[in-house]
Amino acid sequence: MDYQHLIIREDGPTLWVTMNRPERLNALNRRMVEELRDLFTGLYWRHEIRVVVLGGAGRGFCAGLDLKERDDSNTLRGVSGGLVSQRKISEIVMAMRRCPQPIVATVNGPASGGGFALALASDVRIATPTVRMNAAFIRIGLSACDIGVSYFLPRMIGASAASAFMLTGRFIDAEHGQQLGLLNAVVGEDKLEAEASGFVKDMLHATPLGLRLTKEALNHAIDAGSLEAAIAMEDRNQILCAQGEDFREGISAFLEKREPHYG
Repeated sequence: MDYQHLIIREDGPTLWVTMNRPERLNALNRRMVEELRDLFTGLYWRHEIRVVVLGGAGRGFCAGLDLKERDDSNTLRGVSGGLVSQRKISEIVMAMRRCPQPIVATVNGPASGGGFALALASDVRIATPTVRMNAAFIRIGLSACDIGVSYFLPRMIGASAASAFMLTGRFIDAEHGQQLGLLNAVVGEDKLEAEASGFVKDMLHATPLGLRLTKEALNHAIDAGSLEAAIAMEDRNQILCAQGEDFREGISAFLEKREPHYG
């Protein structure tokens, strides 16, 4: 796909993705929705890409759906058309969780509605002191349960805290986000990329297979029916990772106190 609203930069095994509609605080118009869905769906097959960093250009991460470009045609055609339109957006976060690469979100400034959902669907969230996140849907006549927010937020901060934010649409700032464990780090805007690079570097110490299977197992363990189910997945992954040269290289690099070089 020829991306118009995403800036893509490949740096070895790392893909840096920047949502690029700064004049609209990177609000999601139809074209950006299509581009994000195409990007994350395609990453499932791109195993040469091992980590993704997702950010927003300008002074915001993503202000949610662009209401000025909202298309009422599907809604006017009834429930069926509305559900099709809705699924085009919600497929983005499902693709983000399905793709094997860990996603580091660099959340600068506002992350509301759909932007909040993109941040929650990421694996690691680094923010600036100006971050403001909320389930904005409920403030414009909709339910706060949208684009995976009702799935992700209670699992991250607990049902009681999630209820308070989702029923009111209140904002989560940098200090509160760190207290809740929602944000992994808060740094100045000039240090955002460097902080993300530090997480990327540490992730790349893992073998390619080990990194993919860790994200996969974490996804399953969150909803595992029992301890036995989670451990069965862990046992399977450890035996898979222990096969081949990458595991031996990882052990050698650790013992020799050097960077690993995986095939």
